[in-house]
Amino acid sequence: MDGILGSSLSVFLGVTVLVFGGCGVLTGQTLAEGWKPLKLALAYILLLGLGDRFLVWGLFGGQLLSFYGFVVHTVVIGAITLTAYRIAVARRMVSQYPWLYERSGPFGWRERVGGTLAE
Repeated sequence: MDGILGSSLSVFLGVTVLVFGGCGVLTGQTLAEGWKPLKLALAYILLLGLGDRFLVWGLFGGQLLSFYGFVVHTVVIGAITLTAYRIAVARRMVSQYPWLYERSGPFGWRERVGGTLAE
């Protein structure tokens, strides 16, 4: 497991999922609330992945230049960030345009039938 992750499982769960996953949630929500494009989120995901590798190496003695570790950690952080981004965009669309859209699950919205505020 250390070869794939570039660190132990406990370090992966603690640093990557909890700490940098939390940073990813905040990053995704902030970008979505500011109507920033998705490609900007991808740039921040790469920066979070680099920061994660550095802290895993600096604090816990993980492999700094582990390619697979970087990819796995960055994909996990990216999935968390993009999920938070999509949820925040859906929430923003429905709250900002309630006469046009209604919620359609946690990730989407649809056009409001009838186009009125009251149902």
